[in-house]
Amino acid sequence: MNKHLFLVALISMLAACGQGSGSKSADGGASAGSDSEIKMIDLVTTQDGTALKIDAKLFDTPAAKEFIATGKNPYIGVEAEIQAGKKKFNLYSCVACHGGRAEGAVGPSLQGPNFKYAKNATNKGMFETIWHGTNGGMGAKGFGLMQADPPDGLKPDEVLKVIAWIRSNSAITGNE
Repeated sequence: MNKHLFLVALISMLAACGQGSGSKSADGGASAGSDSEIKMIDLVTTQDGTALKIDAKLFDTPAAKEFIATGKNPYIGVEAEIQAGKKKFNLYSCVACHGGRAEGAVGPSLQGPNFKYAKNATNKGMFETIWHGTNGGMGAKGFGLMQADPPDGLKPDEVLKVIAWIRSNSAITGNE
């Protein structure tokens, strides 16, 4: 809890730097500063563990910014976001391989506790897997990777909602 409050205070202070106009975002908070001010966790590909580079500008919501700073998914347990994630899970045909409740079908179960990719027990790991795909046949779903021209795919905030829906079908939250 203290770590979360510290993070919120730090982000607020960084956002206030250089904001002479005192502009506010739609949610009433200070507007974000430059992208170089965003502290980002290290992301790696599921295929081979190489660095996964995602443009910081894509982390454009408060939840996505919190995730990229901490690896924790703030949408876990938030019903409206879970339902939005379920819609994306169905829209992107994840259900065809992973089943209607992510229990597994042609593709592996995403509920755990025995994951095909052990890293998927964490939300950071599951984000990396969904964003960049696997060696096992699942293509990348990240924005610009799924289809490059014109760019298509899930944005970070949408991936977090999909993960929240997957976790709602499991005893594992991924934020442990």
